[in-house]
Amino acid sequence: MKKFLVLAGLAAALAVPSLAATSTWNIDPYHANAQFIVRHLGISNIQGEFTKVTGTVVIDDSDITKSTVNASIDVASIDTRVSRRDDDLKSDGFFDATKFPTMTFVSTKIVKSGDGMLKMTGNLTIKGVTKEVTFDVTGPTAPVSAMGSTRRGVSATGKINRQDFGVSKDPGMVGDDITIMLDLEMTPPPAPKP
Repeated sequence: MKKFLVLAGLAAALAVPSLAATSTWNIDPYHANAQFIVRHLGISNIQGEFTKVTGTVVIDDSDITKSTVNASIDVASIDTRVSRRDDDLKSDGFFDATKFPTMTFVSTKIVKSGDGMLKMTGNLTIKGVTKEVTFDVTGPTAPVSAMGSTRRGVSATGKINRQDFGVSKDPGMVGDDITIMLDLEMTPPPAPKP
């Protein structure tokens, strides 16, 4: 009887899905996209992106609100498909990439906002100025195995006013409201070398 109870207890323990442990993920720089949209002359939208995005995401699947994000963007990686415009955006009137080569985001609060939806608030630093911003987040997705590793994805959108960060050149020509769209794939950190 004692042996039966031990086996029954073991079977019950195996049948109950365990809560996933907190896991750390690196943003895959080859599958990360940080896009933005801004009005030009009040008549059209200009789109661009930053092509070098790195960072770490800690996901707590048992309580997603305890997850954290720490991301960095290389300002010099800006690409609007027009080299003269890119050079202008790197100048001191806009991002001043020489003096402030990176922009960063560090999350401070994540709350559920619907099925598979989150609101993520954090500190965004651009040009040495830090402001609190909130992103609408979809994900993270369930893990998938692909390309030789486990992967997860997440998307986020938000809006900022560029004047709040001292990115102030060409008022009237360049709109103040910037829409930000992030699409990120994440992979586990590489295993430590023996």
